[in-house]
Amino acid sequence: MTKVITDKIATQWETRIATECQGQSPTNQATILNWLLGEDRERLETLDPEHLKIVDRAMDYRWRILLQRYLGLPPERAYKNLMQRLGGLPVLRDKIRAWLTLSNDRQRQVIDVLQEVIQELLQGDKYIQQQIAWIGQCTKNPRLRDTLLFASIEEYCLRPVRNQPLLAHRFVNYLRRSQKGGVTNVPQSDLIKIVSDEIVGDSDSTFSLLDKQAQDDYQQQQEWEETQISRDRVKGTLRNYLIENVSPEAGIWLDLYLQGKTPEAIAIVLKMDIKQVYRLREKINYHTLKVFAIKAEPELVSQWLHISLQEHNLGLTPHQWEHFCEQLEPKQREITLGLKAGTSVESIAKALKLKTNQVMGEWGQIYLAAQALRTSS
Repeated sequence: MTKVITDKIATQWETRIATECQGQSPTNQATILNWLLGEDRERLETLDPEHLKIVDRAMDYRWRILLQRYLGLPPERAYKNLMQRLGGLPVLRDKIRAWLTLSNDRQRQVIDVLQEVIQELLQGDKYIQQQIAWIGQCTKNPRLRDTLLFASIEEYCLRPVRNQPLLAHRFVNYLRRSQKGGVTNVPQSDLIKIVSDEIVGDSDSTFSLLDKQAQDDYQQQQEWEETQISRDRVKGTLRNYLIENVSPEAGIWLDLYLQGKTPEAIAIVLKMDIKQVYRLREKINYHTLKVFAIKAEPELVSQWLHISLQEHNLGLTPHQWEHFCEQLEPKQREITLGLKAGTSVESIAKALKLKTNQVMGEWGQIYLAAQALRTSS
């Protein structure tokens, strides 16, 4: 079978890796390319253009993770970067802290529990097991194997599943297992060695291909791909809406913002001063969330604009968020904290003895108050 698409993608990435990764040997560059392309390359030839865009973006995402936090670093430093990155997830950190507060073991810290969750992931997650085996086929260099695995773990743990990073769901699974069978605490000094020892090229897997974890991983992979396609569709619709209802510059702003450009960089492209860019952003935020999001995907939109409740505290700084919560009425505070914790509107309404439309009405007032605070700061 002629692999036209695969060869084209491989050529593009070979050039990019050689350009951005000149400090690595040709052998290491070839290994990284092999790792990025993955094991199931025949699948690339069967994908439609939308799915190919998702694949390219996923490769770009993994590459940037590898380049920014792991490549070229000693394993101990790379591992520390991984722990800092995952331990900095607000949703996961809050879940672990809440559990530690309720548990009898008050001596452990967030990082201790996180290490145990990652260790369980390495030993029992089917997708990670497959990545370990694939990395073992890509290279026999222990240091590069660790580096590729750290990048794979971060990318996998941060995949969005039901509006939370996958690792947050794995933490819940960890709690269920640890409560039944106890917790094996692995000393930090042993983790790097265990990671290296786990990567093998030709060993038999001890995990059934039909186990529940494998089914969950497959379903989550499908959800991730569908989410990416949905994001692209919503983005296109949102862009057209902003151009028609705000200004042509608003469409350009959205493109640049989703590329990760800073307000200063956007101001240069749009030939505006920074205050105009901030005013444009607030206008886009208002139109997007008060008008467009009602007709499309509110959760996806708020994630793009970094003003989601669960992960971004409505776009407020930590100090603003703390002050904001203190100023809310008790009922509004319960609604806000309930929604942030992932509680459904129906459950919140039942607990507060309100109708769902009353909860949504209160939430509208809360959001507008947060927007006013952002605008005034």
